[in-house]
Amino acid sequence: MSSLWAAPFRTDPVDATVSLPGSKSQTNRALVLSALAEGPSRLSRPLESRDTLLMADALRALGATVTADGDVWTVEPLAPGARDAVTIDVGLAGTVMRFVPPVAALVDGPVTFDGDLRARERPMATTITSLRSLGVRVDDDGRATMPFTVAGVGHVAGGTVTIDASASSQFLSALLLAGARYEAGVDVRHDGPPVPSMPHVAMTLTELRRRGVTVDDSAPGRWTVAPGPVAAYDTAIEPDLSNAGAFIAGALVTAGRVRVQHWPRTTDQAGDRWREIATAFGADVTFEGDDLVVSAPRDLRGITLDLRDEGELTPVVAAVAALATEPSRLTGIAHLRGHETDRLAALSTEITRMGGAVDQLDDGLVITPRPLHGAALETYEDHRMAHAAAVLGLAVKDTQVHDIATTAKTYPGFAQAWERFVS
Repeated sequence: MSSLWAAPFRTDPVDATVSLPGSKSQTNRALVLSALAEGPSRLSRPLESRDTLLMADALRALGATVTADGDVWTVEPLAPGARDAVTIDVGLAGTVMRFVPPVAALVDGPVTFDGDLRARERPMATTITSLRSLGVRVDDDGRATMPFTVAGVGHVAGGTVTIDASASSQFLSALLLAGARYEAGVDVRHDGPPVPSMPHVAMTLTELRRRGVTVDDSAPGRWTVAPGPVAAYDTAIEPDLSNAGAFIAGALVTAGRVRVQHWPRTTDQAGDRWREIATAFGADVTFEGDDLVVSAPRDLRGITLDLRDEGELTPVVAAVAALATEPSRLTGIAHLRGHETDRLAALSTEITRMGGAVDQLDDGLVITPRPLHGAALETYEDHRMAHAAAVLGLAVKDTQVHDIATTAKTYPGFAQAWERFVS
């Protein structure tokens, strides 16, 4: 695929049905817990993308076995015993760089973590300091970023640890996922501004409880995982509802209609908020059997939303807001400055590049619609920015997108799926 992709453009409404790949967030949590379990687990319809393949490779490096047979992955847990030094490539995957170090602490041998150049800029101090608080040696030469080495000795004492997870809920989920395998479990206390993306923490707790792990989250800002076994568990991975956002947005910006197949009625996924978001823009959103159907109005309203818990949806929401008839205000998303890129700065730059108007707030964006023109949009090695660019291109002629292939991070074949969607 060329590094510069001509985004499909339509002047008439989209009317399409889409089937989504599996949830990245659920797949990677299931992989980690299966590697820590007492026996083999089977994952049906997992997402096979860069992030999940990096996770599988990381767990293999630690001594687990992950084998694929069609759309079923079988995971054999970590094998005991000392291991040679290994280096894990996290790519640009937040779940790999944050979830795997607490697991690596259980391995008898040194494990070094490194990744893409941008990965070395992402916040990692909370991971490093929390492991040290639990008695794990971590060598980072004082950087508080990658590369760093976890010097595992085969066990972790565990106990109480206080962290500031306001930069990413992944810091919290990481400790909870591994905590049952620590000798005293783990008692995590949050001290700082509100934790963002709390649906992801809820997903972590759900996955732990499915595997028989005892978790107490009854006290605000405190999560306790009791020590004990992690049961083997066979699970079917839900469709990735965050990835649904681009297709829902495609219907919104063309005054069209989209049917998303197999949308779960009950889920912990942050992407489920697209039902509310589409409604706020003026769409009609209904369930028809197992499918979610979104029918867009001719003109999109402006919206005011706090996206603290669903920050990953922001780029595509911002793209739709730039094509609405009224200004929109998106808040609660200061933590997006530390994601794959500074998403607030990137969105401001790219929407402005097309003639739009964006004001950056301390914790968000104000987007004032203006007539837009085609441009070559940057994606910053960020899959969500690429989704947003595709949505803008659907409504704005002569839009090109640099490095659409970066969508392989969570949606391999996105460009082809998008072209089928708009055809």
